[in-house]
Amino acid sequence: MEAIIKTAKGDMKVTFYEADAPKTVANFVKLSKEGYYDGLTFHRVLPDFVIQGGCPNSREGATGMPGTGGPGYKIDCELTGDNQYHDRGVLSMAHAGRNTGGSQFFVCHSRNNTSHLDRNHTCFGKVVEGADIIDQITQGDRIESITIID
Repeated sequence: MEAIIKTAKGDMKVTFYEADAPKTVANFVKLSKEGYYDGLTFHRVLPDFVIQGGCPNSREGATGMPGTGGPGYKIDCELTGDNQYHDRGVLSMAHAGRNTGGSQFFVCHSRNNTSHLDRNHTCFGKVVEGADIIDQITQGDRIESITIID
């Protein structure tokens, strides 16, 4: 299964780690198919680290603090699979502590500053085309849509 994350800067094609993080992938796919991510921003961009999005408080007109929201439920971390290694282009779930993820995710710029995330945050996919877009995203850039390719 794959996805296309469409932004004004270009598209990122993602391949999912279905064998290593099946519940996390299923959650992301469900939210994507519902249009949950459409219009949300990358509210956190840290150079040579990550771009982070998926917070409903980043939607235009939302009143909450960007970076603090979620879908109204929490999912468990999946940390034992083979692909739990944060490298360039890897998608991983953001959380406020173990088993508190929901909709926020991040994409890694590189391996330089991410090794401490291994087996602490669930890696669930990787950008396989359009990785150059990761470096072009700036804080406030919108996720136009996420299309799932079954």
